[in-house]
Amino acid sequence: MRHARRRIVRRATRLAAVGGVILGGVMVTQAVASEPPPTNLTFSSARAAGTTGSDLVTELGTDRTAGSWIAADGKPVVAVTDAQAAAEVEKAGARAKVVDHSMNDLKSATQTLRSAPRVAGTAWAVDYTKNEVVVQADSTVSAADWAKLSEVAKSIGGSVRMERSQGTFTTRINAAQPILSTGGRCSAGFNVTNGSADFILTAGHCGPNGSVWFADAGASQEIGKTITDSFPINDYSLVQYNGGSAGDGADVVAIGNGRGVRITGVADATVGQKVFRSGSTTGLRDGKVTGLNATVNYPEGTVSGLIETTVCAEAGDSGGPLFSEGIALGITSGGNGDCKTGGTTFFQPVTKALAALNVRLIGQAGQAAAPAPSATAPQSAVAPGEAQPGSVAPVTGGSAGEALLERLTDPKNVGPGLLIVGGSLIALVATRWFRVEQDRRNYRRSYSATWS
Repeated sequence: MRHARRRIVRRATRLAAVGGVILGGVMVTQAVASEPPPTNLTFSSARAAGTTGSDLVTELGTDRTAGSWIAADGKPVVAVTDAQAAAEVEKAGARAKVVDHSMNDLKSATQTLRSAPRVAGTAWAVDYTKNEVVVQADSTVSAADWAKLSEVAKSIGGSVRMERSQGTFTTRINAAQPILSTGGRCSAGFNVTNGSADFILTAGHCGPNGSVWFADAGASQEIGKTITDSFPINDYSLVQYNGGSAGDGADVVAIGNGRGVRITGVADATVGQKVFRSGSTTGLRDGKVTGLNATVNYPEGTVSGLIETTVCAEAGDSGGPLFSEGIALGITSGGNGDCKTGGTTFFQPVTKALAALNVRLIGQAGQAAAPAPSATAPQSAVAPGEAQPGSVAPVTGGSAGEALLERLTDPKNVGPGLLIVGGSLIALVATRWFRVEQDRRNYRRSYSATWS
């Protein structure tokens, strides 16, 4: 009876191991089949795609186009309103998508929304890929206000889509490298200069003019004072350094573990572009740009001209830098959701802030600029050096173990299937070895008994 039970156990184990090999093989096959085409573009090709699209929009005009974006495979796409414009786009090496509404139509829609009675907790942005203005309302918007806004959208026509969103649209006070004042805790963004003094470019909602900022909660390490701010309408401010200098490494944004990203320039964001955001609460996060010229009705007031992204953010991430390929793009303004369920985050464009404040990024023309990032070293990791708080925004993603776990548990990854195949093969070998050893022991016992 005991031998019969052992045989049953061995057979069941072998069957389970064989099944594991088959299941793992199927998982690997499906994972490979579901992998998207490679999109690891070099920096130059990604920038070229965005530039090609924006140049074509400028050339053809806003009455014949409705924006441009970077497709999943890295190719530039331009929305056009007629066949002739489509032919010109294709001739220039980009893709054309014929749409119903021009950029002028979409801008008119946003102007109508802006002229309607203000409703806190709402936001809208142009979705170039869908050729529509998407209006979002968070959980604080009442049914009555939602109905009124829906009537406005209905009067505009088919170019507007209404949708409810989770959470609330709030400014994200606190952020990457902390700077603290009596008004609260906020984030240092990028270091900028006017040629004679250096400043921290950060979010305008962080504090009004005259706010004194410190690097520590004990207020013993004074950094500087806010000398100008714009919020609402815009969301940027300048904190002038005590002593006037940002120090060494002022063109580096730290990304954790003693590494950083050298910021070599500034540009406007492009829809579809992959971007990175840093913040002390949630670390280094990535996502893509989904809209431009977005408007958000915060409880404190309305801010327009923002970059809309899928990058998550939480309280404590405000003011941190948005960048891509070593290029500064934005400053964290606010949004909804969190980094567990996801959400929408808006950023103040850096280009607009620099122009309004008459300053430039440290490392740009007229400064000791660093070499451009290499195409084989994403984000151009460098040692951050002894920079002042405004030059670095410490960002740390998950640990190596967490990253490995995420990759292995991704259903589109071959990792889980390979693990099951490997484990099953080991089980098959183990059961065979145990059986051989058992047979040997049985033989020795039998031989010893008959010999005697």
